Amino acid sequence: MADLSRHLPLSNRPSQDESGVTADRREALAVVVRQAHDLTAGTQAPPAEAAARFLAESRLDREFAGRPLPEVADAVAAGAPRGIRALADAVRALLSLAADRPVDLDPVTTGSVALYAVGRAPFDRRAVVGGCTLRATDAGWEFGRGPERAAPARQILDFALGLADVPPPLTTRR
Repeated sequence: MADLSRHLPLSNRPSQDESGVTADRREALAVVVRQAHDLTAGTQAPPAEAAARFLAESRLDREFAGRPLPEVADAVAAGAPRGIRALADAVRALLSLAADRPVDLDPVTTGSVALYAVGRAPFDRRAVVGGCTLRATDAGWEFGRGPERAAPARQILDFALGLADVPPPLTTRR
């Protein structure tokens, strides 16, 4: 019974350094904008058009319309705090821009965006993954409870953000 208490809120769990915990997503957002800049060179559309599309889809065009993406990334990193919604919008725009090309996102970014996106997804998407554990096979994160749906983080994000209609496969029944 003593073992159970460490899992309860306000329990006597061992203390750990939580100084890096923040809701500010400026740095992660700046990284996503820089990756979008790198991807614009490889699109079929002219880089300026691809950058403008990224800014529009990420909703950053309200502040930074017409500005080059490296400048936007620097301004975001040095500017006001940004929340998870801004990061989720930018990740969705980045994945849309990338299409089938690989994107290297930080596991903290993919996990937090996936958790946010699943909570904000339309009812039909939430119903598919509700009552399941979503586990990223390549990023080391999981959330939820129930039968496991394991897939690469990109596949989970594509489904949660509405970029793909195929949910992560059900891998186990608990």
